Amino acid sequence: MTVGPFMADDPDLQLRGQLVRRLGLFREMLPGSFVEHKRTCGRPNCHCADGKSLHTQYQISVLIDGKPKTIHIPEALVDEVREKIRLHQRFEAAAAAICKINLRRFLKEREKS
Repeated sequence: MTVGPFMADDPDLQLRGQLVRRLGLFREMLPGSFVEHKRTCGRPNCHCADGKSLHTQYQISVLIDGKPKTIHIPEALVDEVREKIRLHQRFEAAAAAICKINLRRFLKEREKS
């Protein structure tokens, strides 16, 4: 891929271009926070009844239509869901970096005029 002459001299534009090109990596991202709870199941004869060997429950906490919701995650999907939430966090960081670059460029242009 060739870089236009105006981009070659501007590290901000180069960084912004790299970040924008990577956005395709984020198409599988999930919003929210990953939550891991330890709890008893309530059955008196279960190994967890002593309060020491508890069951692990996995959830994601998200906002749906502005309201907080928790969604149960089966143990088989835990690693996949954790990675998809990490992708969302990386997306947010990339978006913040792009906005910072754009603001810096806007302020620089405004000073010139």
